[in-house]
Amino acid sequence: MITSSDTRVPAGTVLRGKWNGRSYRLERMLGAGANGQVYMAISGLRAYALKIGMQIEDLQAEANVLASLDQRERKRPPFLLDVDDAEWGGRLLPFYVMQYIPGVPVKAYLAEHGGAWFGVVGYRLLNRLAELHEAGWAFGDVKSDNILVTDHGRVSLVDYGGMTALGRSVRQFTEVYDRGYWSAGSRTADSGYDLFSVAVLWIHAFDGRRLLHMTKMLLPQNRHPRELMALVRGCPDLKPMESWMERALWGRFRDAREASEHWRACMRAASAAAMAPSRGKVPGWMAGLFAASLLLCVSAAAFWLLQ
Repeated sequence: MITSSDTRVPAGTVLRGKWNGRSYRLERMLGAGANGQVYMAISGLRAYALKIGMQIEDLQAEANVLASLDQRERKRPPFLLDVDDAEWGGRLLPFYVMQYIPGVPVKAYLAEHGGAWFGVVGYRLLNRLAELHEAGWAFGDVKSDNILVTDHGRVSLVDYGGMTALGRSVRQFTEVYDRGYWSAGSRTADSGYDLFSVAVLWIHAFDGRRLLHMTKMLLPQNRHPRELMALVRGCPDLKPMESWMERALWGRFRDAREASEHWRACMRAASAAAMAPSRGKVPGWMAGLFAASLLLCVSAAAFWLLQ
């Protein structure tokens, strides 16, 4: 078993499963955290995401979550494809294998494709979280790196190390996205926990520099949702979503479905404002809807959001 202090498994290493016999060549590391390392791996002609665990108990718990989701959501391809151990360097490495998703983190996607995709990506993220909550789980570790976006704003969640049964203490989180860090509630897994993190996600995406500065400057006793709302009100890209952000940060949504509906209502209002420029200035991402991306994003948003 490896520990966080051990040398990472180098690219080019071939891991052969001790029990199932499948072999995987590690191509490159996709990410590393407190509970494991994730690699893009090749087996045959296909690419996969392979996670090597730091603790076998934690890795097995994650695999059980993925298996549970696969059992409940049978209409989609399965997340969990293999679970095994491999010997490397005289040690036993527990690992599991998932689909490989060739997307980019949400913040990078918006930087590359433009903030006009904000609405579609946000709506799809909320619907995916709603599905998890209805299955009895909170995602727990919502952050930019754990949300990959592919073509046309399709959203996938990755790294399920924070997945926690509703009502239990969140297993894994990132401080700046954490409700408890901002004195906004407990670390109990519920829909509100994930929705709070989603609000911080958008602050990070559009005003990350000021958010980082705030986390460095504020004393623990001064961390509060009102400080985050000050950032929202001071960011032109976020201000049209102020009512949504406020309800998410203060825990005033009943569940993710209600949050999704309110998001859609805010986007409709933002689109209407972008189509009527004579009313005044609009933020950059709404102006994008009105300009070259109008046909692509407004038409697409109208189709996706109104389904």
